[in-house]
Amino acid sequence: MEKSIFAKLRELQEVLFQRFEIQREIEELPKLLATKSELLNRMKQSYIEKNNTILSLQEKIKDLRRKMEEAERNRESYEKQMDLIKTQREYEALDKEIKDAAEKEQQYRRDLQKEEKYLEEMKLNLEKEEIMIEKQEEEVKTEQQKIKSEIEKREKALRELKEKENKITPGLDEEILFKFERIIKSKAGLGIVPIKGRVCTGCHMILPLQFVNDVKKSEGIMFCPYCSRILFYPEDEGVEEERKEQAIVE
Repeated sequence: MEKSIFAKLRELQEVLFQRFEIQREIEELPKLLATKSELLNRMKQSYIEKNNTILSLQEKIKDLRRKMEEAERNRESYEKQMDLIKTQREYEALDKEIKDAAEKEQQYRRDLQKEEKYLEEMKLNLEKEEIMIEKQEEEVKTEQQKIKSEIEKREKALRELKEKENKITPGLDEEILFKFERIIKSKAGLGIVPIKGRVCTGCHMILPLQFVNDVKKSEGIMFCPYCSRILFYPEDEGVEEERKEQAIVE
């Protein structure tokens, strides 16, 4: 086998590693926006809930005001009837009606004041949330534009890498390329590594002597039986050094 194939694979390894890294970055970039978008959605949901509370409060205040005015009219009506009573029993009965109506009137007034104060606080809080939502929307918009720009840059880099890849891959077996890509993805960018003596420099496992000899012959693509990386015998590995290392291991 021509050794240029291993040179091609080493060159392709670098291109594929960069491509996978850029693809990973493209996938990760939108996640940076997810937190801000999630916060914005929670803020909007909170705004809707508080706005609904305000609408309910306004209805409650209307009802309290109506009841207070009704109690006030009843009290005034009973007070006018005082001039018409003739007996002590009638006086006592009417006096009780006046007191009950006055008590209801005062209670409704207190409740009304309490709810109106609460309504005012809710409105102020809602105004603050509107400002915060607008600010968060602007941040999300800015982040979206930034991410879009970053993705476009990376997509351009991917196209350039693909052009390099297309120049390297002609003549390489498609099945080998498929396996090679999978290895690089799963092995931190290292899909082809040299043998050092009888050791795979990818996983640092000692390889069988016959297997090493087969790799040295370069008659076919050999995969490490332990880490699945493609192995090659470095040209600068001296024969004498190899024999010494093999003798030590044996």
